[in-house]
Amino acid sequence: MALYTHLDMLSHAPGAGHPEHPGRLKAVLGALADAGLDGETMAAGEAEVADLERIHPAAYVTRILEAGPREGFAYLDADTALSPGSVRAARLAAGATLDAVRSVARGERTRAFCAVRPPGHHAEPNRAMGFCLFSNLAVAARAAQEAGLKRVAVIDFDVHHGNGTQAAFEADDSMFFGSIHQSPLYPGTGEASETGVGNVVNAPVPPHTDPRIWRSAFEGRLMAGLDLFRPDLVLISAGFDAHRRDPLAHQSLEAEDFAWATRAVLDVARHHAQGRVVSSLEGGYDLDGLGRSAVAHVQALAEE
Repeated sequence: MALYTHLDMLSHAPGAGHPEHPGRLKAVLGALADAGLDGETMAAGEAEVADLERIHPAAYVTRILEAGPREGFAYLDADTALSPGSVRAARLAAGATLDAVRSVARGERTRAFCAVRPPGHHAEPNRAMGFCLFSNLAVAARAAQEAGLKRVAVIDFDVHHGNGTQAAFEADDSMFFGSIHQSPLYPGTGEASETGVGNVVNAPVPPHTDPRIWRSAFEGRLMAGLDLFRPDLVLISAGFDAHRRDPLAHQSLEAEDFAWATRAVLDVARHHAQGRVVSSLEGGYDLDGLGRSAVAHVQALAEE
């Protein structure tokens, strides 16, 4: 199974004390290397403007590409800061998911993990927010459709609701979005009543949810909806901030819970999508929990 990444994503440096710092990617890559899971590492290319414009309006793409400062920081909102290397990092993050999805669509592989930053699931078509500049997996989903995989699903187990992915998909019944997330919590969206055109399933859970209840909601809501959708490709927004150690939320999961969720996705993907799954890193802000969870996830993702 391939690992798509690029060390230039470390050059996105939003400032001292910012939770989405370069050490996150270092922790993931280091943990994967220590576990022997970095054997087929692919250097991501930058997303082309035309690919970004599959989701984001041209004016928005131009605004982000021109927003990077030559020095210091540029703030898109209170949480989302750019340093001189941020725009290239964001294009590489989206590019990694594009490269992985296109490789899967060509039949070169069935699985891939994209170790990327900045994350993408909060970026709405016309708004950067929540540390996210481009909607990485939404962009990749559109490229997958162009490559012939017509029914594309995103399963998001980041502890924060993937409002950007939902905004990109909710009016299009050829796409499916399923999210399990803590509520109340940033960004304040993702109520169970938000169902799009019947293609969105949200499973909000309260703080400190028992992992057994979390698993039940994941299987009974998200996996049931995914199975009914019958995807040609499944994408995973792999945020690990529902880990019990994470400082930005209050959940109780361990690394093995993310492995279990990954296997649940694979079960549906094997049935409908010939096992095709591409996963991309989203959140996770405790470095030890992040590294352990990423290893458990990728190990499960690589299982036949």
